[in-house]
Amino acid sequence: MARTDGDSWDLASSVGATATMVATGRAIASRDSHGLIDDPFAAPLVRAVGIEVFTKMVDGELSLEALTQLAPDAAERARSNIDEMAVRTRFFDDFFGAAGESGIRQAVILASGLDSRAYRLPWPEGTVVYEIDQPEVIEFKTRTLAGLGAEPTAQRRTVPIDLREDWPAALRAAGFDPAAPTAWCAEGLLIYLPPEAQDRLFDNIAALSAPGSAVATEFVPGLKDFDPEKARAATSMFNQIGLNMDMPSLIYHGERHSAADYLSAKGWQMTGVARSELFVRHGLPVPAHDDNDPMGEIVYISGTVN
Repeated sequence: MARTDGDSWDLASSVGATATMVATGRAIASRDSHGLIDDPFAAPLVRAVGIEVFTKMVDGELSLEALTQLAPDAAERARSNIDEMAVRTRFFDDFFGAAGESGIRQAVILASGLDSRAYRLPWPEGTVVYEIDQPEVIEFKTRTLAGLGAEPTAQRRTVPIDLREDWPAALRAAGFDPAAPTAWCAEGLLIYLPPEAQDRLFDNIAALSAPGSAVATEFVPGLKDFDPEKARAATSMFNQIGLNMDMPSLIYHGERHSAADYLSAKGWQMTGVARSELFVRHGLPVPAHDDNDPMGEIVYISGTVN
């Protein structure tokens, strides 16, 4: 179903299901011998959502090797996607670690989905982590993790609001201090925002950021030339295992600003690292370039404002 201005979702539908897909990748990557990430909450959260194909994957009932029955390269592509999730997660984990070491004690995770960093990262004492997402998503994750007996490793404050609404006001109402340096995370979010909404997001972040604040996100240059039909054809094989997500209908493609360029113009000092470089850095095989994969050119971005 195509996106609309006022659409909503839970974790089993539309954009929400992509959060469950990402958590599935984290769960499988957490079992890998490379040890890049350890997310003990990803698998139980995926099971609680209840999307059958993702549950089978985290439980090992559907192995990556079994995907070769779909196409000769299906398992290899799935393996690359899992490795992608490992390096992506590690990038943002390291970002928060560095922010804490620099003295930042206030973090905001935008569109937090099934992110469990408030529960699994070793936050410095006194850190407050704000999670922003749609009310149904926040409620589900909070309830599910409480049922597992999980306890946050920082002071966790939830902000149940759609990012299309006045989330800065809701964030302040939850106790956010705009005079204190903040670590902002917009992971896996921007492709689900129209270009103008992405600009507003960073306008708000800049306005709320005290000197010493940091931000991490990504830029997908391939969205400029994204062909929805080519992308559908490239992933149609996965429909055979019940993965019926129509990703091209969920994302906004076309021209948009690079977050690095946009924030640099506002005085931030930004740097970027290519997806392939992260694979090399962590000793993982670099995936072959696929012209039909808009995520293949992803650049991970971080920076600070002084």
